[in-house]
Parts: sequence; C-alpha cells; structure tokens
Amino acid sequence: MLARRIRAGLRGWGGVGAMAVVCALALAFALLLPWTQSHGDGSTGVGGPGVADGTPAADSPCEDPEKQTLSPSAADGPTIAAIKARQGEKRKLIVGVDQNSYRWGYRDPNTTGAALEGFDIDLVRRIAQDLLGDPDAVQFKAIPTNQRIPAIQEGRVDMVVRTMTIACDRIKDVAFSAPYFRTGQTVLAPKSSTITGYNDTLAKKRVCTAAGSTASTRLTEDRRTGRLPATTDISATVPNQLDCLVRLQLGEADAVVTDGALAASQAAQDPTVELKGDPFTTEYYGVAMKKEADDLVRRVNQILVQYRANGWQASYDKWLSATLGEDAATSKPPAPQYLRTS
Repeated sequence: MLARRIRAGLRGWGGVGAMAVVCALALAFALLLPWTQSHGDGSTGVGGPGVADGTPAADSPCEDPEKQTLSPSAADGPTIAAIKARQGEKRKLIVGVDQNSYRWGYRDPNTTGAALEGFDIDLVRRIAQDLLGDPDAVQFKAIPTNQRIPAIQEGRVDMVVRTMTIACDRIKDVAFSAPYFRTGQTVLAPKSSTITGYNDTLAKKRVCTAAGSTASTRLTEDRRTGRLPATTDISATVPNQLDCLVRLQLGEADAVVTDGALAASQAAQDPTVELKGDPFTTEYYGVAMKKEADDLVRRVNQILVQYRANGWQASYDKWLSATLGEDAATSKPPAPQYLRTS
C-alpha cells in the first residue's frame, strides 16, 4: 500500500493537484469499444498495434485524453520564435508552477534564498534549456489551482507545469503535451479516522477539494450518480489544494481527495495523516499550453521523448522516491500516442 512507503520525518511544504471525472455512460461506452489505438515509439507520431497502458482516466464523454496531443518536432514556429525574441532580462520562458507542493514545486526554507525545487521544476528547466539554451532562463509564476487554465488563455504564462491532470474537459480549453507522469486519485485522512477509502465510509463526512480541480468535478458527478453517498459534504472547495490539508489539520474537514502522488507527499509532511485505500482512477500529468500553440506543443513533446530516456528517472529518484517508493514503475507514463491532428 502506498501509505506504507511513506518515510517518516520528512519536512516540506505540501500541496496537491488535480483529478479526473467520469460519467457512468462514458465508462460503459469505453469498455465496449475494441482496442484500436496504437503505440508510438516515442520519437514519431507513427506506431504499431498495441494495447493501451493502464486504466483509462474517466473524465467526461471522450476517450483517452492523454493521447490527444501532437506528434513531436524540433522545428521552431511562431510561438517559439516569439519566446526567443524576448530581449535582455525578459528573454525567459514564463511558466506557471506551484511553490507549495512538497517535492513537486516548493520553496525549500533550508536552501539559500528558499530556492524553488521539485520534480516539476526539473522538467521546466529542461524545457528552458532546450528552447533558450539556459536552464535558468525561466520566469516562474505561482499559479493557484483554479487559475491554471485562465493564466494560459490570457497569455500570462507560456505554459503550466503544475501536476496538471490531462482531462477531457480541459483539452477543450488548452493543449497538452504527452503525459510525463502517471498517478491516480485517492483519499487522505487522519490516521485515527474511520474512513477506509473512496467508499461508503465517506457518508456524513466533510471532503475538501480544490476549486477547478478534477477532484472537485469527480465528487460532484459521483454524488449525483450515487457512487458517493448522498450525505457526503463536498461543499468545501479552496483555491489551492494545500488549503485542504490546513483544513484537515484544523479539524474543518474530515478528508481530502486528490492525486495519490501529491497525497503521499502531504502524508510525508504531516505524520498524523495517511492515504486511505487504493487509488480509484488512473490519470496522467501533462504540460499545458495555449490551444493554438502547435509548434510549442510539438517541441515540448520532442523534449519529453529525450527526457523520458535521460532525466526522468534521476528526477524521480531525487524528489519522489522517498514518498512514492524506489520502484518508479507505477509512476512512469505510458508510451506516448499522438492522435491530435489539428
């Protein structure tokens, strides 16, 4: 069980990310479909026959949102040209991140200047190195959970790298890269709680989620369809998932529903809480960009091909092995497929 892998005594700043939503009709439809997709080799948009990896994230009536991205390319285009044209101190990649998600994107108070560090931050620096030749050519912008999509659409950032789940309702508004991490939704609650997982033990309990997260949408849909008890109180939504942990600590919430990867980091931060039950979804994190930024999407996908081969494992070992376990097999993203054509 994931919670048993958590090492006691870790310190840091917690945070949580996003989650997927499903309706029963979409899930039933997906289960009846034959597997007709194909796996790419990670370097082109062409793949041979294969079987989809893992359980599809059920978000809304669309299939395999993690595959709805463009094939890799190292070519520059108008979006990349505009980034490279920035002058002087402004010649930086502008990226929306979290600064409170322990081991993902957080400021370590034990470092000089409370440096921004974590798994997501490593990926951002790799992208900046490829685009601008300098891993430090980044302007980090702390973006609340509920502001990730608006920040992209309004042009406040070039991209968001913030444990952001690739979901059907989101690919209508922003473009995603291929997946760079696999996770699943789970329940976080005090060790003394009678809650055992995402089940009937949540009846009459107060569950906190971040506004704009897939967790919030999922709970609303599951309570409507009866998968979640009707008496479960899901009214507590906050701008940042970190606020849910604070509410849990203050006794203002009985449980938090969030990505298992982030919940594990929170449990490492606070030894009085733990993960309850197994993850009940399979989801994927992606880099989010403007819908029309095709050249940047293709370039990021090309960078991810290289990063998965050289860089991903080292970053996992450094930041996440202490909370998720030394075996990264369940966290590695599947072989990418590039099914978006425009």
